[in-house]
Formats: sequence, C-alpha cells, structure tokens
Amino acid sequence: MKDMLSRQAVALKPSGIRKFFDIVSEMEDALSLGVGEPDFDTPWHIRDEGIYSLEKGRTFYTSNSGLMELRKEIVSYMKRKQGVAYDPVHEVLITVGGSEAIDIGLRAVINPGDEVLIPQPSFVSYEPCAIMAGGVPVIIELKAENEFRLTAKELEAAITDKTKILILPFPNNPTGAIMERKDLEEIAEVIRKHDILVMSDEIYAELTYKEKHVSIVEIEGMRERTILINGFSKAYAMTGWRLGYACGPREIVEQMVKLHQFAIMCAPTTSQYAAVEALRNGDEDVREMCTAYNQRRRYLMNAFREMKLSCFEPFGAFYVFPCIKEFGMTSEEFAERFLQEEKVAVVPGTAFGDCGEGYLRISYAYSLDNLKLAIGKLANFVERLRENA
Repeated sequence: MKDMLSRQAVALKPSGIRKFFDIVSEMEDALSLGVGEPDFDTPWHIRDEGIYSLEKGRTFYTSNSGLMELRKEIVSYMKRKQGVAYDPVHEVLITVGGSEAIDIGLRAVINPGDEVLIPQPSFVSYEPCAIMAGGVPVIIELKAENEFRLTAKELEAAITDKTKILILPFPNNPTGAIMERKDLEEIAEVIRKHDILVMSDEIYAELTYKEKHVSIVEIEGMRERTILINGFSKAYAMTGWRLGYACGPREIVEQMVKLHQFAIMCAPTTSQYAAVEALRNGDEDVREMCTAYNQRRRYLMNAFREMKLSCFEPFGAFYVFPCIKEFGMTSEEFAERFLQEEKVAVVPGTAFGDCGEGYLRISYAYSLDNLKLAIGKLANFVERLRENA
C-alpha cells in the first residue's frame, strides 16, 4: 500500500501543534496552552442568526463565491476598516476557513518551480500548501532583535528571478509580532520593484494592542497585487463554523473560485448567515474579547519578567513566544519535560519552522485563572531547571 501513496503527501510533516494537543487530550488533569482557539463562545446574537437560518429552511447551496449579502458586508467591512474598496461580484470569495483560502490562493497563481517566500516562524500551513501547489518554499528567518518583523533588507535578499509571491503573516502566529505602516511601506517598495505578488494573511487583524491594524492593501500599488485572507474564527470566536474569505484582483479570484467550485462547491450556508450578523453587529463583541486578551497578555509579560524569562513584547494575535535557550534544551525537549513533569502543554517553536528553535508558543486564548495556574507551574519548572544547572 505504501507504494500506492503520493510521495508528495507522504513527505509532508504532520502539524507539530497537534502532536502535543493529542498527548494532552489523553493526560488526566493536564492544562493546555497550546491551541490557538478562543475560549469565548460565539456571541449569542451570531449563534441565534445561524439557528434562525436553519429554522427558516436556509439549508441549500449558495453561489460558489458565497452569499452576495455576505460578500457585500465584507466589502463594507474592508472599506470601514482599511479604507479599500472591492467589487463583491468579482473580487470576494467565501471559503471554508482562512486555510482553504491560503491553499487555493497559492494554487491559483503558482506554476511548477515558482518560489514562494515564507517568513518564519509562522503558521504551519504555508509551507505545505506552497509545496502542494507545485511551488518552492523559500524561508525568510524572522529575528527576535527585529521583534520578528519582516524587514525590507531581508525581503530583498530572498528575492530571485523565480520569486512569484510573498506570504505576509501578520499579526503573526506564533510570535504575536505586528507590522506597522512604516514597515509595510518599506517592503511594499521592494515588492513593486520586483513585481511580485503578496498573500496577506490577516486572520488576527482585529486582535492588536498597540495601534489599529494596518493592511498592506492600504499601501499605494499593493491592492492590485495582493490576495488578502481573513475569516471569522479568531475575532468572532467562530472556529467551528469554518468560514473565511479572500479579497483580491478579479483575475486571481476568478481562478480561486474555479478551484473552490470543484473541491468544495460553497462554504457552509448556515455559517454564512451567521457571519453576516457578525459583521453587522459584532464590533462590540470583538472589542470586549480584545480587551480580555490584552489583560491576559499583560499578565503573561509581567509573569515572564518576574521569572526572568526572556520574551519580546508581542502586540498582536493571542500568543507569546518566550525564549528558553538558556536551558540548553531543544524546544521539543523543553515542552515534553514540562508536559510530563507539570502537566502543562505548550507548543515547541520548531512547530512553526526550524528558526523557532529555542522558543515556545504559549496561547493566551484561555481564561486568566487557567493562565495563572499554568504559569505558576512554569515558574516552578524554570526554577528547578536553574537550580539543577
């Protein structure tokens, strides 16, 4: 049977996040800080709209591109938040989560051998999706001294005559790093100079704690060469609804629709009706959740200072990325020992690329009580390691 399998599929590594999630699910009384999923329930008025759509019998396929009502709300949202206009008919596609949009967006533009620039550490799907699309991943190592931002100098050094597209993963999973307007303006200059495309994954756009999120599509000359990815999982606590979207140039989105059409048909109808309500009336819910995340973020940064554990201050998403290089263990060894000895699961930085070695991803999409309990255990573990060094 092994000879029957796709060599490309077999060569892909499974997600490093799920490994620890699976272990902790079998461990009694274990705490997990490993999964990037909001601990909030989907706000009731959004759930209610989904329920109402079922009661009204709205259980049929929508257009391949998604409900026009939802696409118009996304256009309104983008205009309101980023000041950028899209055509709801030809430039917006509703997908099964942001992950599907990443997959088909890359497949829509990549030819065999095209290079895909992927800043890492970053979300686990980018590299395998690039490979499955026939592209060649080119990793750009993000550095702690730059607050894990992508610099124009790093981008310039990675571009070759085979470069097709840059993936821009900010606010970033796993580091929590953000890109400010001046950062985006500098890399936009390089992108325009070399005439390459951008895929901007902005799933955490609503979760920023320093300043309002700036999208690269706001920068001159970038809207027409950018596939913007977003969705409802993180900001609206709608992970299980599996709904995302892509906005971009008509020529690209039309090809994405074809791929989506043959693989998926359309995103879940019930989820689409709920998403309309989220965009229309969910701003206050997002603000309340963002305020809670920021409180947790500040607690963690203070706790790390008290235990003298190095960690740059992140201003986006709901992750911190502390450095554990002082202990002389790999990230995986540290995470495994911490799980076995203290029954707390965190994710090794290497799950997000080899340059994540020496770091851990800790999610604060958990209650403050759980965070305090888990971080207390981390402080004990770190103290023991230092005493035995």
